[in-house]
Amino acid sequence: THVSLSLQKYYPPDFDPAKIPKLKLPKDRQYVVRLMAPFNMRCKTCGEYIYKGKKFNARKETVQNEVYLGLPIFRFYIKCTRCLAEITFKTDPENTDYTMEHGATRNFQAEKLLEEEEKRMQKEREEEELNNPMKVLENRTKDSKLEMEVLENLQELKELNQRQANVDFEAMLKQYKEYEEEQKRKEQE
Repeated sequence: THVSLSLQKYYPPDFDPAKIPKLKLPKDRQYVVRLMAPFNMRCKTCGEYIYKGKKFNARKETVQNEVYLGLPIFRFYIKCTRCLAEITFKTDPENTDYTMEHGATRNFQAEKLLEEEEKRMQKEREEEELNNPMKVLENRTKDSKLEMEVLENLQELKELNQRQANVDFEAMLKQYKEYEEEQKRKEQE
């Protein structure tokens, strides 16, 4: 037996969908969302550590006057688990990451800072080389010199290892057998 559900609605002949009043929502409207802490952080108020993956009920809003390549940037408000101080961070689509805004400090950023410094130095070098062909030559000479030094150090280490590895295992085994036989003889005596 099958039950037919009536999902039909009656529209009067004078119905005009354009006359339905639009719901006017503010641009900076906040929504409550459930999210996980995107990185390890430490509360500035009480020093509590908040670890990556800790779940929070957060308020989310679209940051006004800030977009990256047409992508909106969102800001999240969470509360510290110990002192209930407000902590905010926002999305950073440029670096596919999040940036800490206030209320806490981000932990373990040393690696990221190192990478950024390396990128910056590489960029500087490329810009220098663009305008100055002599600089290209200088840098190449420096690089090859460094490479040669590394290879020399490697060679020295290899030689050192070989000198230490020239152990005569046969002689060692023979010596051990002699020692064992000596021990047996002493026991028999």
